[in-house]
Amino acid sequence: MPSWKGRLTSIERYVLLRTLRSVVGALAIISAVIMLIDFVEISRDIGGRVDVSVFGLAGLMLMKSPSVILQLLPFVFLFGTLAAFVGLNRRSELVAMRAAGVSAWRFIFPAAGAALVVGVITITVLNPVASWLDGQYQARSNALLQTREGLAPETSVVWVRQGDGRNQVVVRAQERNAETSELLGVSMFIYTTGADGRRDFERRIEAESARLVPGAWELTNAREAAAGEQAVSYATLSIRSNLTPDKAFEGFAQPRSTPFWRLPSLISTIEAAGFSATQYRLRLQELLATPLMFAAMSILAAAFSLRLMRLGDMPFMVVSAIGLGFVFYFLSALMRALGESEVLPPIAAAWIPPLLVVLSAFTLLCYTEDG
Repeated sequence: MPSWKGRLTSIERYVLLRTLRSVVGALAIISAVIMLIDFVEISRDIGGRVDVSVFGLAGLMLMKSPSVILQLLPFVFLFGTLAAFVGLNRRSELVAMRAAGVSAWRFIFPAAGAALVVGVITITVLNPVASWLDGQYQARSNALLQTREGLAPETSVVWVRQGDGRNQVVVRAQERNAETSELLGVSMFIYTTGADGRRDFERRIEAESARLVPGAWELTNAREAAAGEQAVSYATLSIRSNLTPDKAFEGFAQPRSTPFWRLPSLISTIEAAGFSATQYRLRLQELLATPLMFAAMSILAAAFSLRLMRLGDMPFMVVSAIGLGFVFYFLSALMRALGESEVLPPIAAAWIPPLLVVLSAFTLLCYTEDG
């Protein structure tokens, strides 16, 4: 292992710059392919149904593509680092470095450290931006499809749920006034939560309308019925609420469309409302593991590229590195499915794949470098 002295040597800077250049090239190629595929898909799904200009389709593509590109960033580091070190090996620069006594650890870890830093930037800056753009794409595409000739705006019932440690309230309404946020044709189902966490039905309330005010639902022409008791009518009835209009009607975004910084508070809100937040916890852990995955892919690619060109099996090593990268990608998908189905805890499902990549990379690197 190298002993760091606070700054990179000339050799380490040279290898780092070559690696970053190759990673940028891989990012450009993968991004171009993704944007081309997204443009064709949007042109078919939206452009074929709505009269939208080419510039409008391109704008939709620019909103949609960043979130997809971020999902494939591990492959960017795999392909980019692989290309950089294969190029160094082909020009015998790695041979010269190692003949001069430079350990492979010294020029691999700066590249891995850069991947780690990029991973932190990805989850703290790029992920929120990509999530916001994806939300804009969803809103814009839905608006375009709803204005298509002959298509009436979709109407559906409104569901709202609130809860605390003692009660859970499920609200169903036939209609919502978008200007006043007043609900019409309201049914409320109220449950109590016991000490064992079990929810028991307590009462049901039917109301002509309901309006959410600070701290309560204000019901009009309500009729309340509890289990085994006679129904009681009220001209007005107030039901305590811990919701605000924004939280009540915003809905829960999909886990992959939720920005990193919003996930902790959203998890608390979902669990307080009585829903399972397993998928959101899994998404949070996956984002936290992203820097490690980037660094692991970088080390894995470099370790497969250290074998001498003259030994003749470099093409096999390159193909093996790419194949192993895809194996770990499918392993990540499998772990995600197990985490979402609650077979594995979210933290285990998110961290097992990058840890396996790190262990595999270090094992191969130690075998190649130290014999």
